[in-house]
Amino acid sequence: MWTDTTRAQYARADLALPTDLTDGEWAVLEPFFPPPSHVGRPRKWPLRRIIEAILYLLRGGLPWRMLPPCFPPVSTTRRWFYLWRDNGQWLSLNHALLLIGREAVGREASPSAGVIDSQSVKTTESGGPCGCDAGKKVRGESAISSPTPTAISFMP
Repeated sequence: MWTDTTRAQYARADLALPTDLTDGEWAVLEPFFPPPSHVGRPRKWPLRRIIEAILYLLRGGLPWRMLPPCFPPVSTTRRWFYLWRDNGQWLSLNHALLLIGREAVGREASPSAGVIDSQSVKTTESGGPCGCDAGKKVRGESAISSPTPTAISFMP
């Protein structure tokens, strides 16, 4: 529930764009990204601004070509995004933030139990009988014809 305290804590009115990072958010993210190299040409654009550009595109569901001119060039932003995708940076960042978030609310960092659920996962064509479940309105296995679990999700 929103209170006056939480509204002030999460207010983003002083940011230029809603997707821009606050100083506190950047302080959490900065250690996960590579420091500037001592060799070669120095960076022209700060990583914080590149990450803000990526967040802007992702939050809006926009194509690369619609990146506004207030951000680094599309080629620079795209190169960093693909580099971090290919070397697993986004996956490790997501995992680390998940652990930090769980610890922040007083839980163990790693979940200790899992729930197996086959209701919401589509099967492949070679996965067995295919039916139509009118309740789901998607093709795939129906809940009645799917006795085996096909997905694992962890409890929060």
